[in-house]
Amino acid sequence: MSSTEHDDELLSAVRIDIPERFYLLPGAALIVGTTIGLYRGSRTASLRFLAENAHRTPKTVRGWYLYNKTKNYRVLLGGLKGAGADATKLGLTAAGWVFLEEACTRLGLDDGREVAAGLGTGTLFGAVYRLPWKAIRRTAGLGVVIGGTLSALRWSREYLREQGAVRARELELAAADGRAEVVGDVQAAAETVAGTRTRPKTA
Repeated sequence: MSSTEHDDELLSAVRIDIPERFYLLPGAALIVGTTIGLYRGSRTASLRFLAENAHRTPKTVRGWYLYNKTKNYRVLLGGLKGAGADATKLGLTAAGWVFLEEACTRLGLDDGREVAAGLGTGTLFGAVYRLPWKAIRRTAGLGVVIGGTLSALRWSREYLREQGAVRARELELAAADGRAEVVGDVQAAAETVAGTRTRPKTA
């Protein structure tokens, strides 16, 4: 075997195992942030344009055409800016959540990683935006509730997965036993048929 084929086998054997939470949670946060930012940004830009031009409404058809055209451009630009801003904020928040979860896993606190991540993310969010202490407690409490919900969902999924594996193993054993019984019955029937055919005829 040539060295090239050996290198190709080594490259084909490389596998990168990325946990689902590394891309599912930030990806979902980016999508939600983009949707919210697009709606809020476009609405804010539309209201701002109407307020800025309320005292100089167009008087001609061409004026109304240019007015609406400019307004649509402003709304589109405002929506894109809002989508980028909100997607970045939620994406960074979700990335912080995932980072705290991974830190808890590496420290051996895997059972309560979601609750710890929710508490840390809520506290960090309140500190970054300089919220009052009462608001920080609310954000931290909300993070704990969300983390507890995710933890319960994870435990439920693991329990159902274990039950499914046990059930599949039972079905495999039952199928194996059933196949053995079927094979035994077929062999017995074949022996009976063979004995009938080879049995000598009596006068």
